[in-house]
Amino acid sequence: MDETAQPRYPPDASFNGGDLDCGSGLLLLIRKHIDPLARGQILEVRSTEPSVEQDLPSWCRLTGNELLSSDRAAGTWSFLICKGSLTERKETSVSAQPQAHAGTKVEATRVSERPPKPSAIPDIAPLSVMGIGSWPRPRWMLRAMHEHVEGRLDEDEFQATADDAVRLAVEAQLRAHVDVVTDGEQRRDNYASFVGGLLENCQLIPLTDLLPLVDDPEKFEKELLSLDVPASEVRHPAVFGKLRRGRSIAAHELEFVRTLTDRPAKIALPGPYLLTRIMWMECISDKAYASREELAADIVRILREELRDLLSGGAALVQFDEPVLTEVVFTGAKNSRSFMCGALSEKGSAEHELAFARELINQVVDSAPLERTAIHICRGNWTRDESAALSGDYRPLMPILKALKVGNYLLELCTPRAGEIEALKELPADRRIGVGLVNPKTDTVESTDEIVAKAKRAVNLFGPDRIVLNPDCGFATFADNPVCISRLAEAKLNALARAAEVLKGR
Repeated sequence: MDETAQPRYPPDASFNGGDLDCGSGLLLLIRKHIDPLARGQILEVRSTEPSVEQDLPSWCRLTGNELLSSDRAAGTWSFLICKGSLTERKETSVSAQPQAHAGTKVEATRVSERPPKPSAIPDIAPLSVMGIGSWPRPRWMLRAMHEHVEGRLDEDEFQATADDAVRLAVEAQLRAHVDVVTDGEQRRDNYASFVGGLLENCQLIPLTDLLPLVDDPEKFEKELLSLDVPASEVRHPAVFGKLRRGRSIAAHELEFVRTLTDRPAKIALPGPYLLTRIMWMECISDKAYASREELAADIVRILREELRDLLSGGAALVQFDEPVLTEVVFTGAKNSRSFMCGALSEKGSAEHELAFARELINQVVDSAPLERTAIHICRGNWTRDESAALSGDYRPLMPILKALKVGNYLLELCTPRAGEIEALKELPADRRIGVGLVNPKTDTVESTDEIVAKAKRAVNLFGPDRIVLNPDCGFATFADNPVCISRLAEAKLNALARAAEVLKGR
C-alpha cells in the first residue's frame, strides 16, 4: 500500500498503541476505545509493532469489525477500523448518547432511600420455594446493558432502566407465590463475569479478543462453537492490575429489591473458585499476579467484604455459585475447557482443585451465620442441548460438600444427568438441601404430582425441615442466551409453589 496515502475516512477516535503487540495489551486498548463508538464509526489505531500488521486483520475478522485501511509512514502504522461495517455508518457524533430503550417508560428518578436495616432477618421456612437467581431480561434491558458496558449509556440511566426490569422480575416471582425472592440478576450480563466490570483494574472483553492470547488459537476458536450465543457477545474479565473493590458488587441490588417486598431476599454471587478460574489467564493476569493463589487471595478478600455488607444489609441468604466444580470432576483431560462456566484457565488434578476450592470458599464464609450462606452447583446452563451438558452424580463432590462451612446446598437434581439424590445422604445433618425439581431448559411445565413425587424422596431421606424447593438452575444465566422465557419461568415457579402446599398439607 502507498505509504504516503492519506486516510480515506476521517476517524471518530484515535489512539497510539506504541510498541504493544496484540498479546501484551494492545487489544485491551482497542476494546477500551472502540466500545464507546456507535456501529459504523471509525477508530484509528497507531502502532510501531510489526506483528500488528498480521494480527489485527485476524482480530477484525473474528470480531466482525471492518478493517478499512493499513498505512505506514515514518515507521508508524495507521490502521482504520470500522466498528461493525461501513454500511452502518451514520453522520452522528461520538458523544451522542442513545436512548435507554424504546417503547418503555423509564422513571426519571431512582428509589434512593436506604431501607431500614431489619431488626430481625426474615426466616426461610422449611419447604420454601425460591429461584436460583437469574430471570430473563426484557429486550430493552439487554439493549441498555450493551450500551452501558460499551460506554454509551451513563450509570444513572442504566440503573433506572435496570430498576424497571427488577420490578418486573420481582412481580413475576410474587405472582408465582415464591417464598424467597431475587432481583433476577437484571443488572448483570451473566452470572459471573459481571464482577469484572465492577472491580478496579479489571476490564470486560469479548471472548473473541482472547484468540491472539491463547497458545492454540485454532483449537480455541473451535471451542467457541460450543456456545449457543456468538462469542463476540460474551464478555470475559481481563485482569491487568491488583484487584480492588471500589464499589459494591451486589449490595445495591439487595438495597433496591428490599424496597419492593418484605419477603426474604436472596443474593447470588460467583464463588471464589469460579472467579479465580475465570480471571486467571496466564497470558494476561500473570502480569499483575505471580500466581493464581495470589490472585485468589484478593478475590477472597473482596468476597468477604461483600458478604459482610450483604448480611448487614438484610440478605436472608447469600448464595455462592460454583458450577465449575462439576467441570473439575466430570471433564477428563487436565487442560480441557468447558464454557458451561466460562472457566477458561488451566487446572490441575481434580483432587488438587477440589482442595483449593474448599479452602477458598471456607475462607470467604468463615464466621458467617451458617443458615444464611449457600452454595449452588449445577452441570451447565448455557445451552438447552442436554447432550452438550456435563453428566454425573454428586459422589465425587461429597468430600468437599461435607467440608464446606455453608448451611444450604442448592443443587441440580431434576435431570437424569445429576444422578440420584441418595448420593447426598451423608451431608451434615444441620444443613439444608435445595432440591432441583423443575428444569429451566424445557418448554414443559412439570406437573404438581411429578414435583411432589420427587420432593417426597428428598423429604423421606432428609426430613421436611431440611428441604427447600428450587429449579435446577437460573432461567437466564447468560443475559443474551436465556434458556427460558419469562412466562414459562413464572409457570415453573408457580408449579413448585403448588407442590410445596401439597407437601406442607401432608
